[in-house]
Amino acid sequence: MIGVLLVDDQPLVRTGVRSLLERDGDIEVVGESEEGRTALADMDRLRPDVVLLDLQMPVMDGLAVLRERRRRVDTSPGRHADTRIVVLTTFGEDDNVFTALRLGASGFVLKDAAPRELREAVRTVAAGEALLSPGVTRRVIERLADTSVAPEAAARLDVLTDRERDVLALVGRGMSNQEIGADLHLSPATARTHVGRLLAKLGARDRVGLVVIAYETGLVRPGAQN
Repeated sequence: MIGVLLVDDQPLVRTGVRSLLERDGDIEVVGESEEGRTALADMDRLRPDVVLLDLQMPVMDGLAVLRERRRRVDTSPGRHADTRIVVLTTFGEDDNVFTALRLGASGFVLKDAAPRELREAVRTVAAGEALLSPGVTRRVIERLADTSVAPEAAARLDVLTDRERDVLALVGRGMSNQEIGADLHLSPATARTHVGRLLAKLGARDRVGLVVIAYETGLVRPGAQN
């Protein structure tokens, strides 16, 4: 059973999302929060597998929750470490979405997503993957990534082999392990091994973190073609 914490200031939204999530029986909403401060307390108390987090909330918004959560993870190893956060968003919040990815969100889902898509998003993130659809997520990142690259940012990649750079570039473009394997003539298992090494070497939490690094270091440029 996947435990989900809903964080949204609108009761009707929480009620509707709860109903959609619990339809198949493998997802349970273990708690609801209407603002960020109570959400952080509920994350400690309930230890959900996944948090569905709205960005626009009174008192303490979603970005502030992500900043505080990252601080807690950094200062208290293991705290919140297994909880994945999915941002609930609209395209009108694109700027905030990219900031959320930088702050450690495992992806995002649109508020008008189909019910099945919402449930699959929760399952995907709970399984340790990231929400990196080749369409939606890549468009947001390419639109918002800063094209100027500081030398110290690019130097992060010095620890990588040429093959690992190739893999990181394809991860940055939203490719799955299977797609990376096909592009580089590797098996999906070998591609997955390379991704695991990238996570360890670069200190990224998940594939979303690798995408952000790929753009911030200039390895992938906004508007780059696959």
